Amino acid sequence: MATDSDMSSWTDLLHSSTKLLEQAAPSAQFPPLQRNLDQLEALSKKLKSKTLRAEAPSQSIAATRLLAREGLNAEQLARDLKSFELKTTFEDVFPAEATSVEEYLQQVHEMAIVSAIQEAQKDNLKSFNDHMMKVMEEDWQKEKRDFLQSLSRISTLPKTNISDSSTGATRPGQIASMTSSPQVSSGLPSMELVPLANKPVLEKKTSVYAEVVKNLNSARERGLPFKPATAFKGAYDSLGLETSGGKSVNMQKIWHLIQTLMGEDTAVQWNVSKKMSLVIGARRHLEWGHEKYMIDTIQSHPAQAALGGVVGNLQRIHAFLRIRLRDYGVLDFDAGDARRQPPVDTTWQQIYFCLRTGYYEEAIEVARSSRVSNQFASQLTEWITTRGMVSAEIAAVASEECDKMLRMGDRVGRAAYDKKKLLLYAIISGSRRHIDRLLRDLPTLFNTIEDFLWFKLSAVRDCPGGSSSVVLNEGLVPYSLDDLQNYLNKFEPSYYTKNGKDPLVYPYVLLLSIQLLPAVLYLSKEMGVEGYNVDATHISIVLADHGVLSEGAGAGQKLGVMDAFAEASSIIRQYGSVYLRAGDLSTALEYYAQAAAAVGGGQLSWTGRGNIDQQWQRNLMLKQLLTELLLRDGGIYLLLGPRGSGEEGELARFLTDVKARQQFLLEASRQCQDAGLYDRSIEIQKRIGAFSMALDTINKCLSEAVCALARGRLDGESRTAGLIQSGNELLETYKYYPEVSLQEREHVMEQQTVLRELEAILSIHKLARVGHYLDALREVAKLPFLPLDPRAPDTTPDVFQNLSPHVQACVPDLLKIALSCLDYVTDTDGSLRALRTKIANFLANNLNRNWPRDLYEKVARTL
Repeated sequence: MATDSDMSSWTDLLHSSTKLLEQAAPSAQFPPLQRNLDQLEALSKKLKSKTLRAEAPSQSIAATRLLAREGLNAEQLARDLKSFELKTTFEDVFPAEATSVEEYLQQVHEMAIVSAIQEAQKDNLKSFNDHMMKVMEEDWQKEKRDFLQSLSRISTLPKTNISDSSTGATRPGQIASMTSSPQVSSGLPSMELVPLANKPVLEKKTSVYAEVVKNLNSARERGLPFKPATAFKGAYDSLGLETSGGKSVNMQKIWHLIQTLMGEDTAVQWNVSKKMSLVIGARRHLEWGHEKYMIDTIQSHPAQAALGGVVGNLQRIHAFLRIRLRDYGVLDFDAGDARRQPPVDTTWQQIYFCLRTGYYEEAIEVARSSRVSNQFASQLTEWITTRGMVSAEIAAVASEECDKMLRMGDRVGRAAYDKKKLLLYAIISGSRRHIDRLLRDLPTLFNTIEDFLWFKLSAVRDCPGGSSSVVLNEGLVPYSLDDLQNYLNKFEPSYYTKNGKDPLVYPYVLLLSIQLLPAVLYLSKEMGVEGYNVDATHISIVLADHGVLSEGAGAGQKLGVMDAFAEASSIIRQYGSVYLRAGDLSTALEYYAQAAAAVGGGQLSWTGRGNIDQQWQRNLMLKQLLTELLLRDGGIYLLLGPRGSGEEGELARFLTDVKARQQFLLEASRQCQDAGLYDRSIEIQKRIGAFSMALDTINKCLSEAVCALARGRLDGESRTAGLIQSGNELLETYKYYPEVSLQEREHVMEQQTVLRELEAILSIHKLARVGHYLDALREVAKLPFLPLDPRAPDTTPDVFQNLSPHVQACVPDLLKIALSCLDYVTDTDGSLRALRTKIANFLANNLNRNWPRDLYEKVARTL
C-alpha cells in the first residue's frame, strides 16, 4: 500500500507533465500523440526487446547462423522450447491400472526389487571394472619391474672403483703409457662399506654369490678341498630371505637338495655309480624333509605325542604314529596288557616311517624285533647295505610276496595302513610291473609329491643300458630312472607350479628326478624380482664343478657330455659378461674361469685330470675369454699386472708356463691388431719383449697418419707426434731389456731405420704446410732412400724395392708435395729443373706401381 509521500510525488510529477504539455508549441513535423499508461508500458517493452536483440553476443549470432545453415528456424525453436515442460506423472512409475491397495503394493514391491537388482548390477559392474583395472595395473607394474630389471641388470651388480674410461682416455698416438697406468681397481665392490642389509635383495644375492665363486676358484687353483654347494647354501642363508609366502618350495630348500645331491653333507662314500649316487642324495634330501615335518608335527601336538623325557629316533617315530594313528585305538608299543585289549600292530608302519625319515638302523631293529617282519629283516638289511642294489634272488622273493598280497586284495577288517607292507616289498623288489600296478590300484596311497617321489626313488635300480635291457629272474624288469622321468614329464610345468603360484616346484621335481640340466635351464629363464636366474647360474657352477651335468639329462632330452657342459658353460659365461659390461673385470674373470672349467669337466679340469677332449675345450675357451678381457679398458693391467708378461697379474693363475703365456699374448696382440686396437697390441708386444713387432705396428700406424696428414686430416699432426714419442720410448725401453736375441736386435734396427725415414717424410710435410717450400725441397733432395738428389748421378738399381712397405705407402704423397713446392720456388741455378727430371725418371722407373693418376698428370704438366 502506497504511503502519503509516494502519492504526493506522483501528483507533482503529473502537475509538471501538464505544464510541459501546455508550454509545448504544436509542430508540423512532430504532431502530438496521445498515449495512456498501458500503451506506454507496451511500447517500452517492445523497445527493450529490440535493444536486447541488438546487444546479443557474437556466440548467439554464430549459433543462429549455424542453425540456419542446417535448415532450422531459431525463433521457432526458441518458442517450442518455451512451451516444452518436463513433469513427473504418477503413471510413469505406477501404471493407472492399479485400482486396489494390494495391486499398488505389489507394483511397489516389484518396482523396488527391479530397482535393487539394477543398482546391484550397476555396483557389481563398477566393482568388477575397478578390480580388473587394479589387477591390470598390478600386472603392468610387475611386467614393468621385470622388464626394467632385465634391462638394468648391470645396475644391480656390485659397483667397482674403476674410473671412467673417458677421464683416462689418451690420444690415439700416445700408446706406450696407456695401459701401464694402474687406474683399475682390483674389482672389489665400492659398496662394501654399505651394510649388506641396506642393499637391494638381488644385489645382496649377487654380492655373496660372487664372493663364493672367488673362494671356489682360489681353492681349486691351490688344490684345496672346497664344497661349493655348502658354501652357496650358507651364503644364501646369510641373506635371511626366507619368507615362504604360502609357497611349498623355496630357494633354501633347493640349495639343500643340491647339497645332498652332491653328497657334500656327508663323508660316507657309496660304491655305486654316479647316477645312483645322485638318486641316493635326492632320497636323503626327502628323508631330511620328512624328519623336519615329523618333528614339527610332534611339537604341534605335544599331548598326543607323549614323547616323554628320553628322545631317540625310534621314540620320535612312536610319537609321530600316536598322532597319525590316534583314531585306531591302542598301539602295540603302548599296550601294557595285551590280553585286555588286542593292540594295533604298527610294525610295518614303524619300518616304513623309519625308512621314510632316514632312520635305517632303527628300521632294521624294528624288523628284527617283530614276529610279523622277521623274514623281511634280512631283505631290508641287504637293501640298506647295498643302497638299493639287492641281488636278483632277493628281488624275486620280494616280488613273489607282492604278487601274493595283490592276489589277496583288501580283506574285510584289514586296516589301511597294512598297505605299507606292500610298499616296502615293492621297494625291495624294484619291479616296474608291481610299482605301476600299485600306483594304478591305489591312486590315493601318497598324500604329497615328496612321499610319491621318495617311493619311486627308493625303487629305482641302476640300469646302464635302460630298464628294458636288464631282466631279472622270471622276466622281472627293474624300475629305472628313465621310467620315473618319463612319468613326470607327461605333465606340463604349470601342473606342478599351480599356474605359476608356486614357481619353484617344477625345477624342484626336475632336480629330484635327476634332470639337472633341464632344471637349470628352466630356472635361468625366470627373470623376476626374486632373481632365480642368478641362482640358476650358481647351481650350474656347482653341478659343473662336480661333473654330474651329463647324468640323467632327462627322458627325451638326451645330450652328449660336451653338450651338457657347454650349456652350463654358456649360462655362466653370459652371467660373467654382465660384470664385464659393468666394468668389473675382476669378478668377470672369476666367472669366466668357471665357464672354462665347466666345459672342461669341472673340478678335474683344474688339475688336468679330465679327458683330452675336455682339456682342449677348456684351454680354448679360457684363451678366448682371457682375450676378451684383454680387449677391455684395464684388461692388460688386470691380467699382466703393472709390468712383465703376466707374472704379477691374474694371467699367471691360469697359464703357469712362461712359453704358454707368451704364445697366448702373441695371439692376443694379433687379434688386437685385427680389431684395430693398435695401442693394446703394442703394449702386449712390449710386455713380452717383442720390440720389433711393436715397432712395426707403430710404423704402420705412423705411415697411415702421415698419409692422412697429407690428405688434410686435422688430427694427423697430433697423432703423428704421439706415435713418434711412443716409438722413441719403446726404443729407450729396449736398451735396458735383458735377454734380447741377436735376431731380435737386427729386426729392431731395421724397424728403427723405418721409423727415422717416416720422421724425415713427416718433416717435409710440415715444412710445406707452413710455406717453407725451399727448405722442404732441400730435405727431399737429402732423402737417402730416394734417388732425388740433383747433384747425384743417376743410378740404375731400383732402391725403392728395398724400402719398407710403410715407407713406400708415403712416397706418392711426398712426390706430390715436392712438385707443389717446385711451383712456388724460382729456379736460379737449374737445380730445380734437375729435381723435376729426377722425379720424372723415378716415376718412369716405377710405372708398374698402382699410384694415383693425378700424380703422373702433375709431373706431365711440370715438364
